[in-house]
Amino acid sequence: MHTKGFAAPDTKAAIEQARLYIEQAETLGEPPEDPLLLLSVLYGFWAAGFVAFKGDVVRDLAAQFLALAEGQAATVSLMQGHRLMGISLICTGDIAEGQVHLDRAIALYNPAEHRPLATRFGFDSGVSILIWRSLSLWIRGYPDAALESVNEALKEAHKIGQATTLMFALTYTSLAYIWCGDYAAANAQTDELIALTDEKGAVFWKVAATILEGCILAVTDKAPIAVNMITSGVAAWRSTGSTACMPLWLSYLAQAHAKLGGLAYAWHCIGEATTAVENTKEKWCEAEIHRIAGEVALKSPEQDTAKAEAYFERALAVARQQQAKSWELRAAMSMARLWRDQGKRGEARELLAPVYGWFTEGFDTRDLKKAKALLDELGR
Repeated sequence: MHTKGFAAPDTKAAIEQARLYIEQAETLGEPPEDPLLLLSVLYGFWAAGFVAFKGDVVRDLAAQFLALAEGQAATVSLMQGHRLMGISLICTGDIAEGQVHLDRAIALYNPAEHRPLATRFGFDSGVSILIWRSLSLWIRGYPDAALESVNEALKEAHKIGQATTLMFALTYTSLAYIWCGDYAAANAQTDELIALTDEKGAVFWKVAATILEGCILAVTDKAPIAVNMITSGVAAWRSTGSTACMPLWLSYLAQAHAKLGGLAYAWHCIGEATTAVENTKEKWCEAEIHRIAGEVALKSPEQDTAKAEAYFERALAVARQQQAKSWELRAAMSMARLWRDQGKRGEARELLAPVYGWFTEGFDTRDLKKAKALLDELGR
């Protein structure tokens, strides 16, 4: 999983062989004594389906896992079942329901009992739960709670001292810091991740680090390097059999191309990202893809405001349907800036003010600072 990739042919072949051994043992009347054995194999299939993202598959496998766990009524099985179901729901766009499962999972997690199972499930489950909770909390509009969960996950990952857990943690906490606008912290995580992947020869996580570095460069006005880094990273990511996060990676690549004036390339990335969302049902960043498409439309020579407005409307609709307040805030800011430039300052303020007013925390994060500055400019 950690060297060649979770969805690499060798990994999937090993999981399938393990499943066949279990079936053969049962046929011979010698079922495995360890109740976690079948679940760890089922987890392997789920992980492969997740990394080569297939929304329907991961939700179905997570449901199977949780059903088996409920039948066993063992704490570790239930904890894992709720973890997988939570992650599957979040990534397919059911953010709030996904977090409910993660909250149940973390309530069941016992470090002393469950940390040794990291070798069965790829990395420590407690760290995984905290990280996915942080991402869902940010999307739902709780940036401070998200950062608190991130910091706890990093602290636990360093305390455990297991390389695979730490590589996983550094990867996804980098993403959380990017979303919160703390690019210095994100850079620190990717630097540590690259050093660790080089030490361990973990190609899969090294590729993730490369893409994340490119994403940071894309949002910090270093577009030429970002384009090269994300492009090469995405190619390597795909070579491991991975398609998870592809809509997200492509959205950052689109931004970088647009900043360089490469609008045809930007639209190609948007098209790929949109197709991936539709085909795989990886929907957790769908609203942001539509928002970025609107921003790209505004960079065209003719500045297609009607097209941009339609994309922003779609971004707002998706964000509201998913209860994704942070994505909604970004979309509302994009629309408000468009309307401001069209002289519709009142409408812009009426759109943005209630979205900003919903937030109760995170006022020191980049997005909320920008929203406040825009509202002040609009004469709140």
